[in-house]
Amino acid sequence: MSKTNEKSSIPVVAASVLAADLAFLAHEVQDVVNGGAQWLHIDVMDGQFVPPITFGANIVAAIGKAVDIPLDVHLMIEQPENHIEAFAKAGANLITVHQEVSPHLHRTLSAIKDFGIQCGVAINPSTPAESIYPVLDLVDLVLVMTVNPGWGGQPFLPRCVSKIESLSQKRDEAGLGFYIEVDGGIQPDSASLCRAAGADVFVAGSYIFKAKDRKSAIGLLQDSISSDNMTSRIN
Repeated sequence: MSKTNEKSSIPVVAASVLAADLAFLAHEVQDVVNGGAQWLHIDVMDGQFVPPITFGANIVAAIGKAVDIPLDVHLMIEQPENHIEAFAKAGANLITVHQEVSPHLHRTLSAIKDFGIQCGVAINPSTPAESIYPVLDLVDLVLVMTVNPGWGGQPFLPRCVSKIESLSQKRDEAGLGFYIEVDGGIQPDSASLCRAAGADVFVAGSYIFKAKDRKSAIGLLQDSISSDNMTSRIN
């Protein structure tokens, strides 16, 4: 995924803005981009689907003015269909909604694509991968949450790796081209496990933004997901 919606080479490191120092937001996002982050991941929380309240479309627009890399917007909110237009117009390149709050999931994903941007579907650790099989031919990305959503800094849940494997196998069998993204407790060791299972996009927040040397941290993460000889599944 690029600013022009053409998919970039994989694997991809996406820095999660949730862990940034918001008092210096423009500097923070510019710093991690200069350090090698390929996407920015923006967690939008409404205090309903998850307890915290975080960012709105205005923050997405502000980040888009500060950097020129893809903005990966993750809507952890109730009734996401009511907010797609605002985030699309704010500059999101990809909008991901949760299966758990989208009773009309196909319709919501189609509405995102109607704005000319990419769409994704997310599943929580307790949600089976099979629940989203009916929309895999529509999505550009599947986000496998590797922690329970809501707060940064949580430990990685290894049991989620089996879902990555299932989705990767399904992708290969059906000849599909969606990204598999992982978010939660991602650092070199957990990223390597996820990469071996078939993940392509690695969201890291605390690991990157809390590091003394962010460029070095991103480099170590990139090394951990690039050291194998897996063939890219996405052109």
